[in-house]
Amino acid sequence: MSISQELYPSQDDLLYEEELLRNPFSLKLWWRYLVARSHAPFRKRFIIYERALKALPGSYKLWHAYLRERLELVRNLPITHSQFETLNNTFERALVTMHKMPRIWIMYLQILTEQKLVTRTRRTFDRALCALPVTQHDRIWEPYLVFVSQRGVPIETSLRVYRRYLKYDPSHIEDFIEFLVNSSLWQEAAERLASVLNDDQFFSIKGKTRHRLWLELCDLLTKHATEVSGLNVDAIIRGGIRKFTDEVGRLWTSLAEYYIRRNLHEKARDIFEEGMTTVVTVRDFSVIFDSYAQFEESMLNHKMENVDEDEDEEEQEENGVEENGIEEDEDVRLDVNLSVAELAEKMLNGFWLHDDKDVWFRLARLENLMDRRPELSNSVLLRQNPHNVEQWHRRVKLFEGNPTKQILTYTEAVRTIDPMKAVGKPHTLWVAFAKLYENHKDIANARVIFDKATQVNYKTVDNLASVWCEWAEMELRHKNYNGALELMRRATAEPSVEVKRRVAADGSQPVQIKLHKSLRLWSFYVDLEESRGDLESTREVYERILDLRIATPQIIINYAFLLEEHKYFEDAFKVYERGVKIFKYPHVKDIWVTYLTKFVKRYGKKKLERARELFEHAVEMAPADAVKPLYLQYAKLEEDYGLAKRAMKVYDQATKAVPNNEKLSMYEIYIARAAEIFGVPKTREIYEQAIESGLPDKDVKIMCLKYAELEKSLGEIDRARAIYVFASQFSDPRSDGDFWTKWHEFEVQHGNEDTFREMLRIKRSVSASYSQTHFILPEYLMQKDQTVDIDDVKDKLKKAGVADDEMAALERQLAPAANDTSANDKNRKVGFVSAGVESQADGVMKTTANNEDIELPEESDSDDDESVEVKQKDVPDAVFGELAQKRKEIEDEETKDNGDDNRLGALERIKRLKRAG
Repeated sequence: MSISQELYPSQDDLLYEEELLRNPFSLKLWWRYLVARSHAPFRKRFIIYERALKALPGSYKLWHAYLRERLELVRNLPITHSQFETLNNTFERALVTMHKMPRIWIMYLQILTEQKLVTRTRRTFDRALCALPVTQHDRIWEPYLVFVSQRGVPIETSLRVYRRYLKYDPSHIEDFIEFLVNSSLWQEAAERLASVLNDDQFFSIKGKTRHRLWLELCDLLTKHATEVSGLNVDAIIRGGIRKFTDEVGRLWTSLAEYYIRRNLHEKARDIFEEGMTTVVTVRDFSVIFDSYAQFEESMLNHKMENVDEDEDEEEQEENGVEENGIEEDEDVRLDVNLSVAELAEKMLNGFWLHDDKDVWFRLARLENLMDRRPELSNSVLLRQNPHNVEQWHRRVKLFEGNPTKQILTYTEAVRTIDPMKAVGKPHTLWVAFAKLYENHKDIANARVIFDKATQVNYKTVDNLASVWCEWAEMELRHKNYNGALELMRRATAEPSVEVKRRVAADGSQPVQIKLHKSLRLWSFYVDLEESRGDLESTREVYERILDLRIATPQIIINYAFLLEEHKYFEDAFKVYERGVKIFKYPHVKDIWVTYLTKFVKRYGKKKLERARELFEHAVEMAPADAVKPLYLQYAKLEEDYGLAKRAMKVYDQATKAVPNNEKLSMYEIYIARAAEIFGVPKTREIYEQAIESGLPDKDVKIMCLKYAELEKSLGEIDRARAIYVFASQFSDPRSDGDFWTKWHEFEVQHGNEDTFREMLRIKRSVSASYSQTHFILPEYLMQKDQTVDIDDVKDKLKKAGVADDEMAALERQLAPAANDTSANDKNRKVGFVSAGVESQADGVMKTTANNEDIELPEESDSDDDESVEVKQKDVPDAVFGELAQKRKEIEDEETKDNGDDNRLGALERIKRLKRAG
């Protein structure tokens, strides 16, 4: 065979060839030679590789590069090509010296896997595992497992390989289980999974929890019940039920499905029933019940289909018998040719237990299951909390119309429920139990139930008292009045000293010891005595209630009413006296009102001094917010039976005693009664007193308006105008438009041009005062009726950068008017700046000249001219009393302070300072 000329060394190769002749064992020279001929044909490079490897057979670098080029050569060739066999031989030659190199083995194994050479590949994998150290086996096992998982590899081979691998690394048993499942090897998969769950030291490398592994095992066992044997499936799933309470419903259905797949239908029904009677959550119950109902429906449908087929076959058989005319009356036991199954079928044919036509029976069973759902659901809720009273009541309602089951349910309920742990009122079960007997005319048993109910140690006394009251009401419904009274006497009897001593020794005090102090029981007892007993027995019951200190204001009033009905008036008043001593406000309010009303109605003016003493004591004990009705009642007494002056004195005391929010209404009543009794002129003093009494600003304005209306009705126009002037300081024109409208109408009707202009001037002054005040002060300080501390205001203004002279002006504007006769005037609330009156430290009010008057033309109603002199008329002193003297002092000092710039508002002063600067 001749060698091609192109395979011989060329002129360019001579340099490398000469060097290799001098040193043929130099890897560097061979590698430089190969790199220089990287673009040469592979056949030429093949010769170079072979020469190099012959000289250096232990060079991993040369073998690796040579094999990679060989692999690239066959990459696009079919696996049946001869180049693959050459490649395999090359790998075998390489492994002679490279058998410790895992990368060479992996490359060889991958190419063998692609060639589908199962046996050769398996043996090569085994050789690799034998040749390589154990520390590098994991690099071989990974492609080995991929290889055995391919199609075409015998299952037994794969199993053996996986089992060997588990001996090397047991932690990958999950991969083996997954392979078994994919290969439909259910038996071994179940066994392996069960062994994993039994191993407490097992840790899943895939992050699966034991809960998930349990569910996978249960699904495997139930879905392949016929293929898996040798495992106690029932015990396995029940173990999962005990461990994993959040999947109880699913596990019960899995166990039932296991028996269904094994055609053990009755056993499956037992499992469903057991599951429904043991689960404690509604979710699990719904899962089991739905599966059970679906199972019964599927069985019923299957049975109905079989019945139709059997009927068709029977018709055909009957037709065949009629045609043949032959009847088999022979004894089938004598036929030796029959098998055991055929013999059993012929012998059992015709028996009702062996009758397959049980469709109606299965249908009835399905209907019964659906009817039982409410009862079963209720049982689940009771298993969650057997002490839930409401659920027991609902359970009894489920058996409505079936007294026997209701009695059994009530019996089970009262035995199960612990009153100390009960949710709800456990005594209602006893009462309903007794009423069940009562409704069926069995009073004797109802009494027995009530008697047992009274012996139960309830959580609260009120529950036990309710039982006694229900028992007595039952006796009343059946006309046994004496029996009801006797029950109440038994219930309210105080335990003996011996019983108390014994209970104290035990350490736990039952509610029966406290029953004699139950207000509910005594209230029922006293009502029963009032309706069926006599006066003496009823009084004894009331007295015992008072002695036990459990009385309420209503019981006091009822006791007094009882005595009044029987004409024991003084005894009734003594009861009221005891009541007002026992209780405090606000509970005693009704007792006082009733007591005073009854006393006045009874005696009138006969015992007027005693009535006055009662009223004085009542108003003395009452708080401010509850004293008004007592004063009105007191004043009514004086008006009807006493002196008018005393009545006015009572009204006057009431106006000082009531809280500020009720003073206005009290003054209105005072004024109305004074006008009716003494005439309208008498009310002037009351109006003046009300204005000076420290009412809130809004109430002072209202009182001034009413006072002005009074003076206007009496024809005192000047007095009314003076009142309007005084009230103007409380009315901001921007918000109190009603006041200025009334004053405007008043001036239109009764004034002249001068008085109207004066009204407009005051309006502008008041508006400017309110504007300046709101401009300077923070907004929250200008709320109505907001008390302002001047020191705090000065601090805030100083922080804001206001000059000291401006602050002095504001201080004078904000200073409250000092009034020695009324302490309330010292706390005048800042919300306005007076238009014509200014307070000073000495308490004297002086009128200030308004330097901000605007000059108005004569033809304008709203303008004022400097030449116009405002005429002022003296207001009669009787209108304001002491205010007249103060006004006179203001007018005397007006001229002296007319030119003082300090009277200017802060806003105007700031403007002038800016203009001067």
